[in-house]
Amino acid sequence: MVNIDQVKKLREQTGVSVIECQKALDETKGDIEKAKEVLRKKGKELANKKSSREVKSGLISTYVHQNKKVGVILDIRCESDFVAKSNDFQKLSHEICLQITAMKPMFVGKEDIPESTLAKEKEIYRAQFKNSGKPKDIMEKMIKGKLEKYQKENSLTSQPWVKDSAKTVQDLIEEYIIKLGENIVIKKFVRYEL
Repeated sequence: MVNIDQVKKLREQTGVSVIECQKALDETKGDIEKAKEVLRKKGKELANKKSSREVKSGLISTYVHQNKKVGVILDIRCESDFVAKSNDFQKLSHEICLQITAMKPMFVGKEDIPESTLAKEKEIYRAQFKNSGKPKDIMEKMIKGKLEKYQKENSLTSQPWVKDSAKTVQDLIEEYIIKLGENIVIKKFVRYEL
């Protein structure tokens, strides 16, 4: 039997609703760590369901680093003005601004990287491996691996989150989708540096 203290503890750690915490704890027979995993899996499912919902509200968030030489402007969207004004949504937007400041992504997601950019990268990698003496199929696998690494490093949502490298930025966004109950989308960002 799950007690209220377990539900309270899980809610404090995840920010998920009491009802969802109760369900997860019931499913895992009171194991908080397993319940967190259940909530993360449900979060992915929930995020996928909500991804088709229109994001009509949101905010423009800004951040200027303390050295006054790096700044970020972020356009992050959600479904309602109520959520856009919430402290949790504003905290998420701030965390994403910090991520952009620290990790210097060039694109929001992998799908936003132009084919021309990927083609240029492939040519650079081909030139690097041209005289390596490796068989063509091995060389193509190496190029594919380097291209995947390039996409992961340069797309914001694929990057490991600076405060917890076990999560990507997309994982962080999905946690807030569960917490706030609305679709959340990063539309665009600009990073300035002197």
